[in-house]
Amino acid sequence: MFALPLTDDAELRPLDPWRSDEFLANLDRCRERIAPWVGASFVATDADSARRVLQNYADRWARDGGGIWGIWQRGTLVGGVMFVSFDAARGVCEAGCWVEAAAEGQGLITRAARVIIDWAIRERGIHRVEWVTKAGNDRSIAVARRLGMRRDGVLRDAVPGPTGRADMEVWSVLAPEWKP
Repeated sequence: MFALPLTDDAELRPLDPWRSDEFLANLDRCRERIAPWVGASFVATDADSARRVLQNYADRWARDGGGIWGIWQRGTLVGGVMFVSFDAARGVCEAGCWVEAAAEGQGLITRAARVIIDWAIRERGIHRVEWVTKAGNDRSIAVARRLGMRRDGVLRDAVPGPTGRADMEVWSVLAPEWKP
């Protein structure tokens, strides 16, 4: 197993299905904070659904179509990053993230996203990395900016939500623009 240091007390590791109990505990700590921003298929509510989410990402990894990594701080899973989609043939992928409040504002998400994006561009030849977030998710948009991404546009009323339809912002960075 690998672990890549992000800070003196935080590291990035694969988030495999056998870690579903840790994943569920992390989601329980951040459920209310992330619920407005992530899709229902990601927010597991019990041990079985947590394992299904992680197995879905493990299956994507096996098919070369995505992947998920956790951020552990002082031994506790506090968030993570993922490739929601990954299409090496087209040279396009979508990166995403989540984090609990206790770990916000420390640069962990930006550092972790930088690691996976750099790998995608340098090792896998990805040309375009996308970051898609609901409009109004200021923290996610700030990460996209820190990663050197540009706002491509807004998909108006793109997704349904509890209070009506929501706009989605699409951000991206192209391989020639990437500066890790």
